[in-house]
Amino acid sequence: MEETNQELDPQNQTPNTTNEPTNADKETSNIEFKNRLDLTELRSNMGKVKEEIGKVIVGQNEMIDMLIASLLAKGHSLIEGVPGVAKTISAKLLAKTLAVDFSRIQFTPDLMPSDILGTSVFNLKTTEFEFKQGPIFSNMILIDEINRAPAKTQAALFEVMEEQQITIDGNKYKLESPFMVLATQNPIEQEGTYRLPEAQLDRFLFKINVDYPNLEEEIEILNREHKLKDASKIEAISAFLTGKQISAYQHLVSQVSIEEHLLSYIAQIIVATRSNQFLYLGASPRASISILKASKAFAAMEGRDFVTPEDIKRAAIPVLHHRVIVTPEREMEGLTSNDIIKQIIEKIEIPR
Repeated sequence: MEETNQELDPQNQTPNTTNEPTNADKETSNIEFKNRLDLTELRSNMGKVKEEIGKVIVGQNEMIDMLIASLLAKGHSLIEGVPGVAKTISAKLLAKTLAVDFSRIQFTPDLMPSDILGTSVFNLKTTEFEFKQGPIFSNMILIDEINRAPAKTQAALFEVMEEQQITIDGNKYKLESPFMVLATQNPIEQEGTYRLPEAQLDRFLFKINVDYPNLEEEIEILNREHKLKDASKIEAISAFLTGKQISAYQHLVSQVSIEEHLLSYIAQIIVATRSNQFLYLGASPRASISILKASKAFAAMEGRDFVTPEDIKRAAIPVLHHRVIVTPEREMEGLTSNDIIKQIIEKIEIPR
């Protein structure tokens, strides 16, 4: 006799030979797994931001993703690349999609801290000193060629980038949220540039390296430029996100959940940079916090309210490669911080 797989009906204990779903199957099919956080609007609007920027910028998708993630994570980004690879215009386009105050500061060797922060001016009418705010008092700041200015001017940004406030003449001035610094720099091999202090670099969430476009992208750039004629590139971009919306999205991102074993995974990566024989300087606790914030932002951009190991791996290199220093011997051999960070990540077991 052939054996048949028959399911007993719970009511009369008779075999259910039909293909109709049982009550248990119906109950299971009615279960819906929903995010604890509603990230639908955030994901949709961040997609629109990418579309707006994509009207002008060809390729560079990873750079655009990291700029958006930096905004959501309340971080600052440093964009490095040779002149002419759309570093400045990408930052301007991101600012153009947001209905917030925007300031651009061109860094030069003779720029003074007061040119950025502001200064106290004596008012003859009131016979009192009045503080005149500098261009740093804005929501989004674009610092062009940040490594053209010396260390004294760089130091003026330490407090404002970390604490979102400025202390002048014993008075504290809080800056309004959202607040974000986007800085561009040419490679340090370029003439007339200064290496940024380690303390300054550590305050940037990401360092984004921008490469040359490939052949297809170069052709597309030329086609778009030809079709523009005399039209302005930036005029095609419209602002549709308010500062209040951005602040609300930043609050949502901070609530994205992460499992305990993934926190341990981040910590293992950071600790491994401090004991690596190829690194002269490892990453600080600020780096681990930055990976945490960035991985939450990447998860939210995908519409998830939880962090995965892939989010952490994606965040690790742009967060770490400007915070660690390769030993001189390995640097002379051509080994980069990216290479070492990749090796560290590959050696650590991915939690599942």
